[in-house]
Amino acid sequence: MPYAIVTGASQGMGTAFSEKLLSEGFSIAVCARNEEKLAALKALWTEKYPGATIIVHKADMTQKGEAEAFAAIVLASFPEIDILVNNAGMYLPGNISDEPEGLLEQMIGINLYSAYYLTRKILPSMKDRRKGHIFNICSIASLKAYPGGGSYSISKYALLGFSENLREELKSHAVKVTAICPGATYTPSWEGSDVKPDRIMEAGDIASMLWSAYNLSAQADVETIIMRPVKGDI
Repeated sequence: MPYAIVTGASQGMGTAFSEKLLSEGFSIAVCARNEEKLAALKALWTEKYPGATIIVHKADMTQKGEAEAFAAIVLASFPEIDILVNNAGMYLPGNISDEPEGLLEQMIGINLYSAYYLTRKILPSMKDRRKGHIFNICSIASLKAYPGGGSYSISKYALLGFSENLREELKSHAVKVTAICPGATYTPSWEGSDVKPDRIMEAGDIASMLWSAYNLSAQADVETIIMRPVKGDI
């Protein structure tokens, strides 16, 4: 049985990634800050996928100790890690000149450090096996500045840079790294807005693309995936 880790799994794309992997026969370890949502998902998934091992863990991945504790639980429970999805993230708009004090630190913490801390603990296992695929969920904000992007965009540029440096390091170890850069995708962050769900992408679209990239031959790696709504950015 293959094994995967998904961070930020309690809603949106994280839930979609988890459900896609479970449907394809994976056992999964997931984390998020909302313990109640995780418990509800575990109950649902356990009933739907009785053959899978499902680990849920409450963690604030901006905190190094909590990220490393989650990694230790996973490594002690799973014999190997085939997929790591660094999905934990948050969007808060702002302009560099007048955004709230501390927003940069907050955005870097959740959108960059969470991936950095966890990846460093999982890498030795992948390198030893010369196998594994790391997906970092970036954003179109990783590629182009826009008004109101502020510290969020800075953090997503940094996550893409992390992905590219990591890929170079791991080429000789046969471990793949893919950066996924989605545009507007319907998740709970869009609820209550004037944007209609059929104007933007579905979370399942991003999960399907991740699955496609994972299923290439061992010698092929999709480096960066860019996805946008068919009618363009919002």
